[in-house]
Amino acid sequence: MADLEARSQRFGSALTSALRSATTGGKGLDDVLKGLANRLTDVALSAGLKPLESMLGNAVGSALGSVTAFADGGVVRAPTYFSTGGGTGLMGEAGAEAILPLQRGADGSLGVAASGGGSQPQIVFNVTATDAASFRKSEGQVSAMLARSVARGRRGL
Repeated sequence: MADLEARSQRFGSALTSALRSATTGGKGLDDVLKGLANRLTDVALSAGLKPLESMLGNAVGSALGSVTAFADGGVVRAPTYFSTGGGTGLMGEAGAEAILPLQRGADGSLGVAASGGGSQPQIVFNVTATDAASFRKSEGQVSAMLARSVARGRRGL
């Protein structure tokens, strides 16, 4: 109802301004009526296109709102189509699927990088030596302990 009232006020304003410009501007009635017709056409066209404008705006908003970024990885829980280089692919058709970002290693290989999430382990060796000679004697033992610790770390123990 408010929309109808606003349209009628715009029509009244257009008619009033057209007649006022005719009387004060010295225009002919033909020019005034052409100007009025143009204004009325503009008002009608704007009102007619408003639903289409709203529909297109909602469609674009819905399309962009449903885009999910997976740059940091994620999980697809339902069948989902995606674009490939030359066609369309389907993921999640047999259940949940993980998306894992690939990283290039120092050697140039491309693969999934595991992130431990924790801090780097610290290995502490306490050596008690009375003098430099006794420290030199235990140096082989310390080196062997370090090698065993590194090997365990590589195996993930």
